[in-house]
Amino acid sequence: MPLALSILDQSTIASGRGADEAIRETLALARLADQWGYRRYWLAEHHNSASHAGTAPEVLAAAIAATTQRIRIGTAGVMLPHYSALKVAEQFRVLESIAPGRIDLGVGRAPGSDGRTAYALNPDAAAAADRFPQQVQDLMGWLGDGLPESHPFRMVTANPAIPTRPEVWILGSSDFGAQLAAYFGLPYCFAHFITDGRGSEEAMGLYREGFRPHPGVPGRLAKPQGVVAVYALTASTEAEAFRHFRSRAIWRLSRDRGVYPPLPSVEEAEAYSLTSEEAAKIERMRARALVGAPEQVAARLAALAAAHGVEEVAVLTPCHDPKARQDSFRLLAEAVASVSLSAAA
Repeated sequence: MPLALSILDQSTIASGRGADEAIRETLALARLADQWGYRRYWLAEHHNSASHAGTAPEVLAAAIAATTQRIRIGTAGVMLPHYSALKVAEQFRVLESIAPGRIDLGVGRAPGSDGRTAYALNPDAAAAADRFPQQVQDLMGWLGDGLPESHPFRMVTANPAIPTRPEVWILGSSDFGAQLAAYFGLPYCFAHFITDGRGSEEAMGLYREGFRPHPGVPGRLAKPQGVVAVYALTASTEAEAFRHFRSRAIWRLSRDRGVYPPLPSVEEAEAYSLTSEEAAKIERMRARALVGAPEQVAARLAALAAAHGVEEVAVLTPCHDPKARQDSFRLLAEAVASVSLSAAA
């Protein structure tokens, strides 16, 4: 069985280029991914960030849905505590009308921002995250499950009324999301790129062990379906791939200090003067990074998928040079096509 590839795009802002260019680069890459055979194209949500331009993934998803033919489009994700479950259900019913059978609604409870910004988005932010399970249940109700008799908004209908519904995913980087997805019988995606893999296999194990099957129930699964979202980068040679990786590594040093700047160019990254502590940190990053020639990265992705018991990975590839980023995804799709999951297990 071949490994299925998807893309997670944060609409990364690159040094020397504007946030508007980051959005247009996302739209261009999505059209290419549709041609290259990627299964899904997911958009992230971040706020008050100089690093990421994707503040409204549902808007980007609409633009991509209207300009692609085959690929599934969705969010990874909508940070549900910021919003009304009814409004999200209506937005994704509209998206499903644009591209029937191709829409994924990935939801998470993380703020995708700092605490002040989360409060600006929703003054009830402190309590909203605790209500995330109830919000997921309400969302499923407005997407087609129906709301309980006792629900105060049971008579409120989410429109437009359409014959299909988006596929709802639970996103997470801890055990909580895994257990919630298992309880509701929904597909689950673990953010390996956030935790550098810490706890990822354990979370996927919890998801599979606790999964409650819902055979024949619209919007629910008969068996577990997992995806691992990873950072990966390839180029025609290992040396060239690690040259582009330098930008990401230097950006990570800033992120670890709580600063979220635009992604530096390769030249800026190479000119950066490292302390001995930073040099050691980058060496550790290099050692575990899924970076290299196409065959190397494809084999490591297949091994990672096998270790997590999944058949699909969503790849995140921030890269300053948009052409190098496109080449990375094209080369990876070509390399993965010849890799078998059974061989990697």
